[in-house]
Amino acid sequence: MSATENSALQYPFLRPEFLQALENSKSACAQTGWEPIHLSLATDGQESFMPLYLKDHSMGEYIFDYAWANAYHENGLEYYPKLLTAVPFTPSIGPRVRSAESLDQSQGEQLFEEVLAVAADTDASSWHCLFPDASQRALFDDSRLLQRTGVQYHWRNYDYHCFDDYMAAMNSRKRKMVRKERAEITAQGIEVEVLEGAQITQQIWQLFYQLYERTYAKRNGTRGYLTESFFIEIAQSMPEQIAMAVAYQNDIPIACALYFFDADTLYGRYWGSVREFSYLHFELCYYRGIEFAIDKGLQKYDAGAQGEHKIIRGFEPITTHSLHWIQHPQFRQAIERFLNSEQISVEQHIQQAMDILPFRKSG
Repeated sequence: MSATENSALQYPFLRPEFLQALENSKSACAQTGWEPIHLSLATDGQESFMPLYLKDHSMGEYIFDYAWANAYHENGLEYYPKLLTAVPFTPSIGPRVRSAESLDQSQGEQLFEEVLAVAADTDASSWHCLFPDASQRALFDDSRLLQRTGVQYHWRNYDYHCFDDYMAAMNSRKRKMVRKERAEITAQGIEVEVLEGAQITQQIWQLFYQLYERTYAKRNGTRGYLTESFFIEIAQSMPEQIAMAVAYQNDIPIACALYFFDADTLYGRYWGSVREFSYLHFELCYYRGIEFAIDKGLQKYDAGAQGEHKIIRGFEPITTHSLHWIQHPQFRQAIERFLNSEQISVEQHIQQAMDILPFRKSG
């Protein structure tokens, strides 16, 4: 099995344990607008799996198509239900088809035809495949699919042996900024440890969920997409791919940040704190994650969607992709024109972001 083939099995968010926990916990189910109708494809004794959801809203996706839905509504058409291939509430680039062996384009075509059959059965307006990696985008190389680009900010490991190696690559001004931010953590009497898997106690998980809810309540007045039973289940079913940074003040835990990881990449997902502390978000969600990635020999750190403040702390802009089948021919044309224009803006933003990265200029 090649590294590319193996990556689809290592990717934490496509593991059966992760997706099943979403359904078992009622986080992603028909009642929450994520009706699972997953597809499988058996070829030469090997079975491939592709998540597929029937959706009656666009929440929890991080590729925003609300304007498309509004345009349908204004013209007396129904945008929902729609079909979605994605990991619920998880804007992380990765495989979207799980298979022990590599797939070819003919198998991608078979899966796409199955999607179209489901669309006909469910009267879905469209199909959307979000955040596929490059190898799996190639599976769905079909003229009927529109491609959309976006941007995220990821940290890359250029053979650093420690965090000081990373800071040495920065220009003097940004290096002083990072040192100042980290020194402020010590000045507040805060200590941080990163726990892996079984080291995370039930009490810490309970605190984490309270902080997760607090973060969402502060952000948008909700309790968040995920139920507590989801975290309880993944803590038991896949601890070997989970880590958590926990901050303490006077030996009392005050903040947590949850990570997932595989052999190549660290994924920062959720964080929360009991109250505001200077620079604690940066410490737990960025700097401790970078240290963990260096210690583990990981090549990348995906710290989540959005967050342009990541750029000056060394997270590089990267292009994200999504694929879209739009059944209505006139709307397909209109959306295609929009995507072409949007792509130009994304490319310009990425170039501007590259220009303000904190690293020393070579030469």
